Amino acid sequence: MSFTLDLQKFAKKTNANTELLVKSVVAGVAESIVEMSPVGDATAWSSPPPKGYTGGRFRGNWDYGFNVTPRTEFDVIDKTGAISLNRVDTGMIGKKMAGNVHYIANNLPYAQRLEDGWSNQAPSGMVRLTAIKWQSFVDEQAGKLK
Repeated sequence: MSFTLDLQKFAKKTNANTELLVKSVVAGVAESIVEMSPVGDATAWSSPPPKGYTGGRFRGNWDYGFNVTPRTEFDVIDKTGAISLNRVDTGMIGKKMAGNVHYIANNLPYAQRLEDGWSNQAPSGMVRLTAIKWQSFVDEQAGKLK
């Protein structure tokens, strides 16, 4: 095998690994944010909940955007976060991950209040804590590719 072919093989592998790394990091960030998202517990409220209230709407409203900020609100209850995580995974299918911008957003009107500590379940937010762990996400996923 010639040196040129070795470099081509290396470049191809590096590109594939970069795509996989970015996809893994985006998925890990989404998982962190969704899992830390509070699910309303009406028993902890000082005032009675609306009739028929069920928690999980906030956790079910995380969305993925590829090079564009998502603006959708979903009318869904997702206490586990599975619907939101599936939305992120599905949104990444067929996309060139490296070199693009990936958004994870929650467009409910009270999302910023929750991020700012409005819930005792997430007093330090979800996004800011995940941002602090950013480098560990990258390092962990990169270590898996070696």
